[in-house]
Amino acid sequence: MHTAISAKLIHVTAAALTGAALLFGAGNAAHANQIVATVSLSQQVMEVRVDGRPTFTWKVSTGDRAHITPTGSFKPTRMHEMWYSKKYDNAPMPHSVFFSGGYAVHATYAVNRLGHPASHGCVRLHPDAAADFYQLVEAFGPGNTSIVIVK
Repeated sequence: MHTAISAKLIHVTAAALTGAALLFGAGNAAHANQIVATVSLSQQVMEVRVDGRPTFTWKVSTGDRAHITPTGSFKPTRMHEMWYSKKYDNAPMPHSVFFSGGYAVHATYAVNRLGHPASHGCVRLHPDAAADFYQLVEAFGPGNTSIVIVK
């Protein structure tokens, strides 16, 4: 379990467990207890909105020229604290949140590549950001999480 949780994440997950209206006010009832993670392929960033409010913005690495990252709106299909790619030589994929077949949001150790396309199609995050995102999805639930990938 990731122990260096940001203060912002503690407040966000507390809201998920006790009711987001207590933290964000009743004005966001349409977005209550929802996470929307929007990945911009052109900007190589992921913006996470919790209950409709911008909460995190992280650099990502998505598919390089030879490997696409699928676009569209997805729900997490499965989660693994640690996964090893069966397709790519057992490459480690910590804090994996799968959203379409073998595509996932997960941590990378190649943090110097963040902000540039470099993956085989997955959405890679800094290990701390991936752990935070994983914990958010765990707290809010996959059914209350959307991963939206845009050009």
